[in-house]
Amino acid sequence: QVQLVESGGGLVQTGGSLRLSCVVSGPIFSRSAMGWFRQTPGKEREFVAAIAADGGATGYRGSVKGRFAISRDNAKNTVFLQMNGLKPEDTALYFCAGNSAATRHNWYERVISYGYWGQGIQVTVSS
Repeated sequence: QVQLVESGGGLVQTGGSLRLSCVVSGPIFSRSAMGWFRQTPGKEREFVAAIAADGGATGYRGSVKGRFAISRDNAKNTVFLQMNGLKPEDTALYFCAGNSAATRHNWYERVISYGYWGQGIQVTVSS
């Protein structure tokens, strides 16, 4: 059973920064493309950022480009999401997810592409 443990969320003022971390148990991590998604009540889960298994390619939703950065440390089975310039509209429950069937150089933005998920961590940005 794969386990994902997210950390780093919390309450921050507009313009502030947070760094989310997601630790994945087991060797599955190194062959997985990883993604971050977010969800607010009553809305569908939406793509935020993703990174290929080899870390060579990344993708972002338009509204976070230039503010957020996804990275990974395969030696520590960890994926990060550095969030700068946070806005109230970034407030959401953030989820880490993995795609173990990924090709090594690709990232994925569809929810259905991911086979394992974390429990989510709250990020709240006050105005």
